[in-house]
Amino acid sequence: MYLYPMMTDRISYLTKEGRDKLQAEYETLIHTRRKEIASRIQEAKELGDLSENAEYQEAKNEQAFNEGRIEELETILKHMVIIDDGRRSNADVIEVGSFLTAKRDGQKLELHIVGSNEADPLRGKISNESPLGRSLLGRKIGETVVVTTPKGEVSYEVLTLR
Repeated sequence: MYLYPMMTDRISYLTKEGRDKLQAEYETLIHTRRKEIASRIQEAKELGDLSENAEYQEAKNEQAFNEGRIEELETILKHMVIIDDGRRSNADVIEVGSFLTAKRDGQKLELHIVGSNEADPLRGKISNESPLGRSLLGRKIGETVVVTTPKGEVSYEVLTLR
């Protein structure tokens, strides 16, 4: 039973910080959580009848969740490309890793195009796979993109790029 969908072998864009965070999570799941869960399973087994043992079932479910996440992290880390903000291939065009300022409804927004694993729209980190991220990729300063949202169309004008 997998709680995470199987990932295809697609590229995962990560900053060095994002890679370090996922690597630390992976290490914790492998070296700490696995042992904790195995201990819980063993303790639950000692309680007797496994068919009606809720603690055993819960620990087994947690084990499946943990192993699914480990597998997901292995795939991400295996197929990652590190975003090096200082070495973008084309400084005139928005690509993964770009920092930009855009104007929406008269308001300036600071955005950073990142891979989907690090997206955090509230902090200005926009996934390259999101509708906005996809619309911005390949654009230049002065260009305007229109993104269709559930609330209607929204225009973003690219003001600066670094």
